[in-house]
Amino acid sequence: MSARLSRRLARLAAERRKALVTFVMAGDPDSATCLEYVRKLPAAGADIIELGMPFTDPMADGPAVQAAGLRALAAGMTLDRTLDLVARFRKEDDDTPIVLMGYYNPIHRRGGKAFAQSASKAGIDGLILVDLPPEEADELLPDLRAAEIDLIRLATPTTDAKRLPAVLNGSSGFVYYVSITGTTGAAVPEVAPVGAQVARIKAATRLPVMVGFGIRDAARAEAIARVADGAVVGTALVQAIERAGADKAAAVSGITALVRELAKGVARASA
Repeated sequence: MSARLSRRLARLAAERRKALVTFVMAGDPDSATCLEYVRKLPAAGADIIELGMPFTDPMADGPAVQAAGLRALAAGMTLDRTLDLVARFRKEDDDTPIVLMGYYNPIHRRGGKAFAQSASKAGIDGLILVDLPPEEADELLPDLRAAEIDLIRLATPTTDAKRLPAVLNGSSGFVYYVSITGTTGAAVPEVAPVGAQVARIKAATRLPVMVGFGIRDAARAEAIARVADGAVVGTALVQAIERAGADKAAAVSGITALVRELAKGVARASA
């Protein structure tokens, strides 16, 4: 398990605080601007940062996140440049956990061992792979464990009692519960069903459960954080970047202002 992520989760638990997990696409709208606002996210209230790995065929991403990935790819973002962005972030911040989220193809092409070693050197703490089922993770999981990178698995509303043990087996860091059936940003989650599912998952694991997909504002982040260990917000953040257009200063100020508001909502859920 990642020491950095383990420390952050233990601190949150000790302080009885819920987590705010923020997702942004690496390299959106370009590498320099992305690094500038990622550096500001912890001070704005992000406890854990998820960085999307831009990919040409993102099956789980809604229109906003797909567009963010395309902007990043058009600006020249690659897996190597994503890792370099994290390495530059680590020169100033060695405490905030960073989790990469994306698809297996770029990692498979590089090779699990080579990827895990380079990711660890850059300062990556966890990995979420949307399209890598537990049954096919054996070729990657040992390399991640050797590099002390957590493999964070996804549970969904369709993950039934028979399937859940397979999802949890080999998981570390936290469990990411996808609150809706559909792509990112496709719908707004209902709190009561999410709470019931989170309770079911927590009965089967000691790992914290973070909930994402469809959480767009501070009020919804607060509501979801009350029934989970934390809220993951992504689409609303990438939309803030999209709205800024060519005004990169507006992208930085817009996303940090939104994270401050989201953090206030999550803090209310911790009270």
